[in-house]
Amino acid sequence: MRRAGIVLGGVVFAVLLLVLGWAQPPVRSVVTTDRLGPDHGERVSDYLDRARESLRGNDSDQHWALLSFAAPVTADRIPAYTDGLRIAQVLLHVDIPRVYIPVTTITVPSGDAPAVASARSAAALLRAEAATAPDARTAAALRLAATRLDAGCACVVGLNIRGTLDQLRKLAAHSDIRAIEALPADAGGGTYALVPLLPRHRDHVVPGPDDGPVPEN
Repeated sequence: MRRAGIVLGGVVFAVLLLVLGWAQPPVRSVVTTDRLGPDHGERVSDYLDRARESLRGNDSDQHWALLSFAAPVTADRIPAYTDGLRIAQVLLHVDIPRVYIPVTTITVPSGDAPAVASARSAAALLRAEAATAPDARTAAALRLAATRLDAGCACVVGLNIRGTLDQLRKLAAHSDIRAIEALPADAGGGTYALVPLLPRHRDHVVPGPDDGPVPEN
């Protein structure tokens, strides 16, 4: 009798688990392999070919894309290069010879004004990072980068934008734009990696040396 009760209890427990599974299905994690930008060590010419290939097609859907400038521009000039397209993120980089400075990505709401103000946002972020830097040299480099951003340096190296393939191709024809790479139309916003092609990348995409002195200004 006791054995039968144990068996019955096990069956009831299994059924209960099954019912709970139906009522509360597991949450699916978002996994993506989408990426915009060159791979580490990739030949620049190969990436430029890949970016051009991504703009082929005649669909009229909206695509997320990475715009990389041929030379850095000031934040106030951003609207001149986007033709009214949605700007989701601004990528900024202060280039200091032989000193590593990370690319700073600022997410912005729609409209030109937030994109133009992105340099000040990046400066504030770098100052906060400098306060917790692991060593004095890194802190000094981050503070210098923040100072240059506040001063309005030409430090915008890329934009995350959204438009049709035809709109993106028209932008890519601009001489100041080095590359535009688009994702498939079904790629979700914010679910992809974003790595700009920096203007100093000429042959291969590799980090520069980090063994130089940090200038005072």
